[in-house]
Amino acid sequence: MKIKLIESKVLRLVWLIFLWTPPSGFKPKPVQDYQQKSHQLPKRVNSSSPNAMTNSWKLDLSDDERFALMKLRRNVADVCTQPHHNDHFLLRWLTARKFDPIAAEKMLRESLAWRKEWDIDNLQSWEPPDALINRLPCGLTGYDKQGAPVLSLVFSQFDVAGLLHCVSKNDVIRYVAKTLEGYIEEARLQGEKHGPQASKLVAIFDMSDFSMKQYAWRPAAELVLGMIQMYEANYPEILKNCYVINAPKVFSLAWRVVKKFLHEYTISKIHLYRAEPAKWKPVLLEIMDETEWPASMGGSARDPDGDPRCLTKIPQIGKVPKSLYLKKPIDKSLEDNYTQVCVKKGEKLCLDYVAPQDGYFLKWSFQSEGHDIKFGVSCKDLDGNCHQIIPVHRVASHQTEEVGVLECPAPATYTFTFDNTYSILRNKHIHYNISVKPPLAEKDMVISADATKI
Repeated sequence: MKIKLIESKVLRLVWLIFLWTPPSGFKPKPVQDYQQKSHQLPKRVNSSSPNAMTNSWKLDLSDDERFALMKLRRNVADVCTQPHHNDHFLLRWLTARKFDPIAAEKMLRESLAWRKEWDIDNLQSWEPPDALINRLPCGLTGYDKQGAPVLSLVFSQFDVAGLLHCVSKNDVIRYVAKTLEGYIEEARLQGEKHGPQASKLVAIFDMSDFSMKQYAWRPAAELVLGMIQMYEANYPEILKNCYVINAPKVFSLAWRVVKKFLHEYTISKIHLYRAEPAKWKPVLLEIMDETEWPASMGGSARDPDGDPRCLTKIPQIGKVPKSLYLKKPIDKSLEDNYTQVCVKKGEKLCLDYVAPQDGYFLKWSFQSEGHDIKFGVSCKDLDGNCHQIIPVHRVASHQTEEVGVLECPAPATYTFTFDNTYSILRNKHIHYNISVKPPLAEKDMVISADATKI
C-alpha cells in the first residue's frame, strides 16, 4: 500500500511538472497562496497598489481545484491578456462549471466572443434610443456592511411590453448589459477598497403589484428569458445574494419557468419572500443598514425632498405611453400557435374553456387587424350561477396585442367573448391564443431552503 501511495504521488508530481512546462514566450503568473476555505474570496492584505485586487487577495483551494486553475490559466493564455484576467477572474468561470477546466474554458471563450460581437467593452459610449432612457427601474441605493453595492429594483415599473413596441429586442438587451457593466465596475472599485466580499452585487427585487399579464405576451417573455440567459452565460459569480420581496402567489408561475434557465449556484443565492416584512426585513438588516435601501421597499432611505421611492436613484416613470409605440404589422410567426377567426359585423364570438378545479390559470393573448374589438370574460360555476370577470369593453388590440392571465378560484366554465355587434360596416379579423394551465405543484412553490411558500 505504501509503495502504491508513493507511486501515485510521484505520478501526480510528474504530471504537474509537465503542465507547468510553459510554451515558448509564455510567462505565467504564479498561483497565489490560500488562507481560508472559501470561494467567496476571503480577506485581503492591505495594499495601496492600483492593482491591489489582482495581487493581494489570498485564495484557498484544494489540490484538485488548484490543479484546475493552473490548467485553465494555461489553456486561455491566448485570450486572457487583460490586467483583470487574474486568478480571481478565472475562478468565477471555474466555480460556475464545478471546477471542470474544459467546461470553464468553453464558457469563457464563448463569453469573450459574445463581448466582441456585441461590443460590450465600448457600451459606455453607446447612446441608447430615447424611449429606453430611464425606463429600467433599477438603481444603486447603498452598500452592505462589507461594502458590496446594493441594487434595488421595482419590478412593477418595468414595462417590457411597452419597450418592445418602441425599440428592438437587441436594444433592450444592450441597454441592460450597459447598466450591468456599470454596476460591476462599481463592485470592482469597492473590492479594491474593502476586500473581496465587496466585489459582488447584492440585489433587492420588489415584486409588489407583479402581474403576469405582460409576460403572457410571447415577445416580452422571450426578452426576459433572453436577458436571464445573457446573465448566466456571461456574468458568473458576480451575485452575492438576491432578495425577492413582496412576491405574490402568481409569481410562483413565473418562477417555475425562470428557474429552468438558472444554474444551481445562482438559484442558491436567490431568497424569495411573500409580502411579510416581519420575515424578510430582519434578514436584510443582518447584512445592511436600513438606510441602504428605499423606504418604499421597507428601508429608510429617502430622496433629499423626502420621497420614499428614491427617484433620484431608481427611475420610476411607469408605463411607456402608447404615443411612442411604433406601428407594426401582425407577426406572421404567431400563426402556428394562434387561431385566426373572422367576427362578422353585427355578430359576436363566444368561446368556452373549462377549469376543472381551483388553482387553474387561464392565459390569453389576441390581436385584431386594422380595427378595435370588444372583449370580455364571464364565468358560470357548477351551480349555474353566472357573473362577469372582465366586463365586455372595447380594446385597441389593433395597436398592441392584448394579453392577460386569470387564476380560477373554483371549478367553472369561462366564456371569452369577442363582440362586434356595435359595428355595422366592418368584419373583424382576430388572431388569438387561449389556454388553460394546471395549478402549481407544491415543489414549484418552494424557492430555497429559507424561502417562504407562496
